[in-house]
Amino acid sequence: MRVANLGKPLMIPVVDTHCHLADPRLRDDVEGALERAKEAGVRFMVSVGAIGPIENDLLTLEIAERHANVYAAVGVHPHDAKDCTAERIAALRDLASSKRVVAIGESGLDFHYLRSPREAQEASLRHHLELASQLDRPIVIHCRDAEERMVEIVRETGVPPAGGVIHCFTGDASAARAFLALGFCISFSGILTFKNAGAVREAAKIVPDDRVMVETDAPYLAPEPYRGKRNEPAFVVRTLEVLAQIRGVDPAALGARVIENAARLFRVSAP
Repeated sequence: MRVANLGKPLMIPVVDTHCHLADPRLRDDVEGALERAKEAGVRFMVSVGAIGPIENDLLTLEIAERHANVYAAVGVHPHDAKDCTAERIAALRDLASSKRVVAIGESGLDFHYLRSPREAQEASLRHHLELASQLDRPIVIHCRDAEERMVEIVRETGVPPAGGVIHCFTGDASAARAFLALGFCISFSGILTFKNAGAVREAAKIVPDDRVMVETDAPYLAPEPYRGKRNEPAFVVRTLEVLAQIRGVDPAALGARVIENAARLFRVSAP
């Protein structure tokens, strides 16, 4: 399917279900990024720590505590799974005592880059699934080139009672169906707008209305026509527009549904 070359993104109420405001490329421009997001219609966002040392989770929580429209998720990214010690899990547990922490993650499997050994990634994933269950929080899942193994581990360990989301979905329709069968929501990033993402666009057609989400994964993966630039939460509207085009629905109606889905999963009220 050809994605239309749309003009300036509309101002459409929506949420950014996954960004990294504490990332070095965004942390010094948080106020500006949040203002631009507000102007674009972004009602709230979930900022994820996880990447790198625990200090990134700490800063993520600090940002969430300063801004009513920012919530936090804390975890250990699969790239850093080799550092997912018992002490790190205990530290995440302490951080999650804050009401501003609405999810555990991102955790998961990345067999594309393999920056941590598979065994370490799988062990970390199990720890995060267990932690999310113990704390009654949804889990944020990262999965790349590991869909079958991900499904196996989740079936073995169990989906947290609070559910979860497959963030930045990169699989095909078959993978989407497998994750949906487990009860997950599925979130689409700027990858949806890339020319070579035909399989992702096909998957986007089959996700039920009550399970679909959008995100930026900022500062990564800026959607077209911003690809190659630093991503930021305001650009989620572009992905929403393309997702609406793919699904044949009104962007504003889809944005409202995404807000509803995110508020339900993360148990928050949209400002």
